[in-house]
Amino acid sequence: MNRFNVMVAVLALVLGIGVFALLRTGGGASAAAAGAPPTVVDDGFRGNTLGQETAPVEITEYVDFECPVCASFATIQMPTIKEQLINTGRVRWRFRDYPLPIHKYSRFAAHAAQCAGAQGHYFEMQDQLFAHHQWAQTGKDPSNLFRDLAKASGVDVQAYDACMEAGRYAQRIEFSRQEGDKLLVDGTPTFYANGKKLEFRRLPGSDDFKALADSIVAHRPQRR
Repeated sequence: MNRFNVMVAVLALVLGIGVFALLRTGGGASAAAAGAPPTVVDDGFRGNTLGQETAPVEITEYVDFECPVCASFATIQMPTIKEQLINTGRVRWRFRDYPLPIHKYSRFAAHAAQCAGAQGHYFEMQDQLFAHHQWAQTGKDPSNLFRDLAKASGVDVQAYDACMEAGRYAQRIEFSRQEGDKLLVDGTPTFYANGKKLEFRRLPGSDDFKALADSIVAHRPQRR
């Protein structure tokens, strides 16, 4: 093989590796933030919460940001749940990440929310990701859109960029997913009430959680 052919072969190999990497990470999406980390260390984080610590009912929701059902629940049911149950002190809501392998940008979206959360804007970013959920249907790399959504959420964009590029919370997200596996999460959204898995034949609504909270409070042991 002459020198020219060797150079062509090397160039083809480099290009092939580059294309493979882009396919794996979703174009411009940071590989560190978009993929599962090789190792997982528990950093002690147990989810973002809404509501009072003294609430008698805690609902834990395992969520996938690319899941259309999660988006529907977040935009249609959660506003009423916040108004009637969370803001009144009856329910505390805990969000845990459960990125499904069938969703290409689920981890990346979860990481974007965590990076916003590092600046105190997790819920603003969560709202943005679900309110503009068209990104989940396009199949296109959402990096630039997520950056715009982060800016609209009030974050410092330079700090957000550094967080995303480093994949700072990839292990946290994977730890949450593995936790979900141990708890037999079988789809998203999956809900737990005070640690007990809830089984629904359909997507629950605010009335379902209101009835559940009423039942739990009514059957609490009375203090003497």
